[in-house]
Amino acid sequence: MAINPKKHEMPVQPADVRVHNFLEVALGYTAEMAISEAQRCINCKNKPCIAGCPVGIDIPRFISYIKTGDFEAAYGVISLDSSLPAVCGRVCPQETQCESKCTLGIKFEPVGIGRLERFVADYHNNNVTSLPSPSPRNGHSVAVVGSGPAGLTCAGDLAKKGYDVTVFEALHTAGGVLVYGIPEFRLPKAIVAREVEILEALGVKIETNVVIGKTLTIDELFDMGFEAVFIGSGAGLPSFMGIPGESLKGVYSANEFLTRSNLMKAYREENDTPIMKGGKVAVVGGGNVAMDAARTALRLGAEKVYIVYRRSLDELPARREEVEHAIEEGIDFRLLRNPVEILGYYNPDNPRDPKNGFVSGMRCIEMKLGEPDAGGRRRPIPVEGSEFTLDVDTVVISIGTSPNPLIKDTTEGLQVNRYGGIIVNEAGLTSRDSVYAGGDAVTGAATVISAMGAGKTAAEAIDKALRG
Repeated sequence: MAINPKKHEMPVQPADVRVHNFLEVALGYTAEMAISEAQRCINCKNKPCIAGCPVGIDIPRFISYIKTGDFEAAYGVISLDSSLPAVCGRVCPQETQCESKCTLGIKFEPVGIGRLERFVADYHNNNVTSLPSPSPRNGHSVAVVGSGPAGLTCAGDLAKKGYDVTVFEALHTAGGVLVYGIPEFRLPKAIVAREVEILEALGVKIETNVVIGKTLTIDELFDMGFEAVFIGSGAGLPSFMGIPGESLKGVYSANEFLTRSNLMKAYREENDTPIMKGGKVAVVGGGNVAMDAARTALRLGAEKVYIVYRRSLDELPARREEVEHAIEEGIDFRLLRNPVEILGYYNPDNPRDPKNGFVSGMRCIEMKLGEPDAGGRRRPIPVEGSEFTLDVDTVVISIGTSPNPLIKDTTEGLQVNRYGGIIVNEAGLTSRDSVYAGGDAVTGAATVISAMGAGKTAAEAIDKALRG
């Protein structure tokens, strides 16, 4: 049978419909689409796709079950190595990981591995209501700091091995960046809640509203009887540009803007969440978080949304799918542009003018690309005399995040690098005995699946250390 050179398109909401709601954009494969896409897999001998997966899922094996229509068996294969399959199938950059290694991709489009993973996870969640049973306890206990992808993965893997695991989460809802950072239209929160429910069924305990470093310290966790601690607290400290006007009303970090929308439910009309809605919005940055913020602003009622990015489209770090969706939805990309000042409104004749102190525009300068920098990307250089003003009411800064220093500042002997990332060895062990770390708390902002890989590595190391 001839191989279809292209992967099956993902059904999506029409752009003119989805910009007015927060429902999921991608609708998922049908069973027929999934089987047909699975049949594109040639089951090659070397299986390079497995090496491209940070958690090592046996991809050809789960796809082989889809070919025969045994979707539950496929889910069983995935869940051996992934604690969050429905999440990964939606937000992982498969195009640069497993799919980039696909042998079929040498000649044709690679197999839609991520789309198949999502289908299998959704099929299981929609058709299986029973929850897994906990493994027999082994008498050891571990504390996990943070309920993001690294923490949940570490907790889930340890629970399957029989450990008593307690996850301490600073916010009131488990999920970390999965709930506060990724919009509903890309990752429905019910999906995250279901994955958390499965982990709780395995015996994982989750304590919310506990800020490690303030409510409790790492040392106090050991005093409570925990034998090891895994730090997966993420990278929630936003970076700013250091330009004039960043303290004006109407300037947000992307973290704050998305948290107000996602976790504080600003997208619900009945919620009185404090957030700027409507008007003209500029999002500064070019990563996935910038795309999420821009598309969220549009759905919250903005009349115009700009992406302002200092490099060209080829250097844009966001997933290509997210960029294409943003363009379809009418986001205006102002590329090779960079802000130099955020302008504010001031009325000297009326100090009580309610507009005083709010954003009234953003001065930008055109850029050109010079020689490559240390990372291999061409360095953006300002073009003299090219400044202009962008008419906006709200500015969202999305240029990166770093780990919050709270845990580092309250934990003696915990070494960090100059960016605030916790220093670990190849097993995830920090400079403190029995304290492990992984995910964005170590690397700075990265992908969900890389954080999961770090959680998995640390769980293996903790098990080896505690049980030999």
